Amino acid sequence: MNNALTLLGLLSREPSYGYDLKHSYDRYFGVEKTLAFGQVYATLARMVRDELILAVGEETGGGPDRKKYEITPTGQDKVRSWLFTPDTPSETLRSDLFAKTVIALLLEDDADRLLDLQRAEHMARMRELTRAKKDARLLQVLMCDHGLFHIEADLRWIDLTTARLTQLKKELQLA
Repeated sequence: MNNALTLLGLLSREPSYGYDLKHSYDRYFGVEKTLAFGQVYATLARMVRDELILAVGEETGGGPDRKKYEITPTGQDKVRSWLFTPDTPSETLRSDLFAKTVIALLLEDDADRLLDLQRAEHMARMRELTRAKKDARLLQVLMCDHGLFHIEADLRWIDLTTARLTQLKKELQLA
């Protein structure tokens, strides 16, 4: 997930302070991992430098001055472009699980065990996500469903690969 573009998208709604942007991000996307304030302010500084946003006002108070930010037309164009540029599904065919499976076979180690351990880890994560959906708001349910569907795809791959390990081992020995 591109945090900078996500923050820029949130800022597209209305001018806002960094503090408020961070809390909006966390409310919508930070279910498992919130953004650090430092990351938010560093991102805002880069967006000001790149003329995607402007600092439009400051408030003084008991703490540091608060800057209010507003998106520029260039920033709005960037958000629109990001929104309507489809993500490339799995840009690369490389994955750690695939690499570990091949290396285990090349080392004549127990690839079945590796895949069983990974299956168990995936199943545990599925249970966590399923529990997280219970009594959750639709936003969190959809986020969990997205993760669950990816895990299901991985599990299908694990099952298919497990069934083909003998054949794969023979191919690797010939290479």
